[in-house]
Amino acid sequence: MSSVLVLLADGFEEIEAFTPIDLLRRGGVGVTTASLPDNRHVTGRSGITAHADVAVSQLDGKLCDLLFLPGGAGVKNLRADPRVKEIVLQHHRADRWLAAICAAPTVLHDCGLLDGRSYTAHFSVANELPAIKAHERVVTDGKITTSRGAGTAVDFGLHLVALLVSAEKSREISKAICL
Repeated sequence: MSSVLVLLADGFEEIEAFTPIDLLRRGGVGVTTASLPDNRHVTGRSGITAHADVAVSQLDGKLCDLLFLPGGAGVKNLRADPRVKEIVLQHHRADRWLAAICAAPTVLHDCGLLDGRSYTAHFSVANELPAIKAHERVVTDGKITTSRGAGTAVDFGLHLVALLVSAEKSREISKAICL
């Protein structure tokens, strides 16, 4: 079974986190949520509080098949925490998948991982990421997958299922959710 680690910071965009998590779990992928706060409670931009599976401080270098960074206003918290950069770089050095949606590709940019790659992101970060493929909903280049925002979260989640499980499983889930 494939595994995914999702980093959650206060202010995360709920649709961008929960939609891909749900779709990945429907696909049989083991998803672990990790909060930046040690108390494992993280509140999203719309005031929904999630109870993460673990705190980032409890990860002890554990790597998954894919590291997923949701977007939203909480990206500033991801960018400010040096542990996040180290986790991203550990996964990259181990040739694992990296996935980021909305403003979260800026975290990958901060790590120097978007240079010379195709990617997309939310228009609000276009000044930092001038090479955004603005009309693409999901972009994969090498082992990095990016998406634009809340409105592309279903496409993004199904794409991640196709990467980690199979295109057939992604189509099966798409049909089941009436897409």
